[in-house]
Amino acid sequence: MHTKGILLGRIALPLVAAGIMLLASLPAAQATEAFKMGVVDPQAVLEKSKAGKKALDGLKEYVSTRQKLLSGDEEDLRNTEKTLKEQAAKLSDTEKKEKETQFRTKVQEFQKRAQEFNQELQGKQKELVDEYMKKISSATKSVAEKGGFALVVDKGSEQTVKIVIYNKDAVDLTDQVIKEFDRVSSK
Repeated sequence: MHTKGILLGRIALPLVAAGIMLLASLPAAQATEAFKMGVVDPQAVLEKSKAGKKALDGLKEYVSTRQKLLSGDEEDLRNTEKTLKEQAAKLSDTEKKEKETQFRTKVQEFQKRAQEFNQELQGKQKELVDEYMKKISSATKSVAEKGGFALVVDKGSEQTVKIVIYNKDAVDLTDQVIKEFDRVSSK
């Protein structure tokens, strides 16, 4: 462990020295010019902007409609299973096997529909995110350029990958980006 610290020290000191020399060689105007960095939470922009809310509501409605269809199919399967159990004693072995085969086929069809629905939903979510990330990026660029920010980083959130661990509230551009996003989307 001790030798690793020495090796890192031997590498880090020249890098620090080079960085100081680089800063010293910059013209005075560039060296004293403040580097402004901001953060934005794209998830919050999507959820709080008017256009984003509308798109998310459309997605929720789509999910709700599909979920109702799947719930109806699931209820039919339960009723079929219940009927099959009630009639089992009255049916011949051949009829019982035939009904069980039909029931298994229905279950497989239901599972296939549910899987297709999930894949379709993932596709729609990806389309929505891709489309809106382009718009959010454009709004972020506009806000950053107006505010003189050299860099804007995706803040992340508890629902997504958290990229920024700490930032001052003064550099969080999320609310400004929401306003810009709404302004541009209303045209």
